[in-house]
Amino acid sequence: MTIASDLTVRPYADADLPLLQRTFAGWIAEAGRGYDHIGELPHRIYENLRGRRPVGELVHVWEDAGGVAGLAINLRFGAAFDVFTAPSLRGTAAESHMLRTAYETTGRLMDEDEPFVLTDLFDCDTVRADLLTRLGFTRFRVWDHVNERDLNGPIAEPRLPAGFVVRGARPDDAAGLAEARNNSFEESWTGDLYRSAVMEKPGYDPAREIVVESPEGRIAAFTVYWTDERNGIGHFEPVGTHRDFQRRGLARAAMLSAMQHMAADGMTTVTVNHNAENTAAAGLYASLGFVRRHETYGFRRPRPHDA
Repeated sequence: MTIASDLTVRPYADADLPLLQRTFAGWIAEAGRGYDHIGELPHRIYENLRGRRPVGELVHVWEDAGGVAGLAINLRFGAAFDVFTAPSLRGTAAESHMLRTAYETTGRLMDEDEPFVLTDLFDCDTVRADLLTRLGFTRFRVWDHVNERDLNGPIAEPRLPAGFVVRGARPDDAAGLAEARNNSFEESWTGDLYRSAVMEKPGYDPAREIVVESPEGRIAAFTVYWTDERNGIGHFEPVGTHRDFQRRGLARAAMLSAMQHMAADGMTTVTVNHNAENTAAAGLYASLGFVRRHETYGFRRPRPHDA
């Protein structure tokens, strides 16, 4: 479908992910913050959307004569959208159109009892804040804290209670990982869904999902780490501990192990985000040497039929 001049939009397909990650790495190299880590793409597309609908219905690729011009991920958390736009189009009518289209798409697909369509932005992204305000959105909260740590210095060795081990995930961990997520984040995964919606999708590598296994063989804690070789930046998303195993330093051990892998892979910096209201996460990340660099701000607008 043609939008204006040579700008077009089409459904996302699994085969697009490598190109999108290379493209986003280039945007980050050019423009810095305002774009989240390239590892957020498979996480948001596959884990956040978790098979609710065919992915092409919810994720849209915008293109122009130069290639990828933008990406929209609709219906995250049932009411939110993300729009990422090429640096050359920031602040233009093209970006505004992408935002308006994502708002309308998410509003059309969300449940009737959801009153607002949501999105967020980095605190330094005044261009996006201005566009959203002009489109009728209002800022309503600080959403995430965005934390960063240097990987050039020493990384402590993971320390675990007796009988616990830290290792990479395996394909047969799907049921255990589903249970751990459900008991960390109050979600509703099944092993089959986690396998089909995440583990079998592009971008996932079981070696980058670090798990802590209990003496009884249960997944007690987990994290997935992502790498951006072009920019030398690692990223954690998600990090969790099963409620039966909290306050034993297990997530800390998983993250330390992952940081050792990231440093060995040439990453010089690592980032992790957390909900601004999650004081336990803030304490964990601070204890590992992370420092808050940015915040993200939540914006909302009444769903289309109420706007």
